Amino acid sequence: MTKKPITESDSNYDHLEKMVVGDLLANINREDQTVAQVVKGCIPQIEKLVLEIVPRMKKGGRLFYIGAGTSGRLGIVDASECPPTFGVSHDLVIGIIAGGDGAIRKAVEFAEDDTHQGWKDLESHGISQKDTVIGVAASGRTPYVIGAVKSAQENGCLTGCITCNEDTALARASEYPIEAIVGPEFVTGSTRMKAGTAQKLILNMISTSVMIQLGHVSGNKMVDMQLSNEKLVERGIQMLVDKLNITFEEAETLIKKHGSVRAALAAYQF
Repeated sequence: MTKKPITESDSNYDHLEKMVVGDLLANINREDQTVAQVVKGCIPQIEKLVLEIVPRMKKGGRLFYIGAGTSGRLGIVDASECPPTFGVSHDLVIGIIAGGDGAIRKAVEFAEDDTHQGWKDLESHGISQKDTVIGVAASGRTPYVIGAVKSAQENGCLTGCITCNEDTALARASEYPIEAIVGPEFVTGSTRMKAGTAQKLILNMISTSVMIQLGHVSGNKMVDMQLSNEKLVERGIQMLVDKLNITFEEAETLIKKHGSVRAALAAYQF
C-alpha cells in the first residue's frame, strides 16, 4: 500500500462544521504558528540555492518560478513584485503557471497533468543555460512541474524546488530541493493553507536575498524601487531626507529631476 503523502494526511482537528467561528480562527492560527519554525529549518537548503542563483544572474541569467494552482499563483505574485520593489525588468524574474495566465484567476482543468507543457512554456521565454528554474509544488508530484524541472536540468539550467512532502519526484528532479514539511492542513489536503504560507515565505526569502546580493538595496532601503504612485514617491523623498539630511522640498526637487532614489543620491553626492 502506498504511503499517504504528508500534505494529504488527516487534519489534527475534526468536526470543523461544529466549531464556532472563534474556535475555527484560533485553531487555524495555532496551525499557522508552526510554519515559520518549519521554514527556519529550511534555511540551509534555501541558502545553497541562493548562493547558486546569484552568480548566474550576475552573468545575465534569469529566475523562473513554475507551478500549478496555488503554487503557480504564489510564484507569479513573487515575480511580479520584483520590478516595483527592486526596479528590475519584468523579464528578470518570471512566474509561469500551468494553463497560462487565465489560470491565475480560474482553474484550468487537467493543465497540471501535462508532463511536456511546462518545458514548452519555459522555451517560449527563450530559456538558456544561464537561467534558474524553481519548481513550486506542495505535493511534489505535479507532472507539469516535474517535467519542466527535469527538462531544465537536462538543458543545463540550474534547478531547485519548493515542496511540502518528503522525498518527492520533484525533489529528486531538482539539484537544490527545499522541503518544508508543515504537516497536515487544518482542512485536510487544503495546501493553500500552511503549505502555501510556507511557500510564500520561502519565495520571499529567495527573491529578497537575491536582489540584495545583486545590489538593489542600499542600507535597508529600496533605492531602485519604481516610483509609480504618490505613496512611493513620498517614500523615496523621505529616503533622501534621511540619507542626505536635506529638507523635504530639496529632496522632492531631486526626485523630480532624476527620477529615482539611486540616481538622486548619486547626483547629490557628486
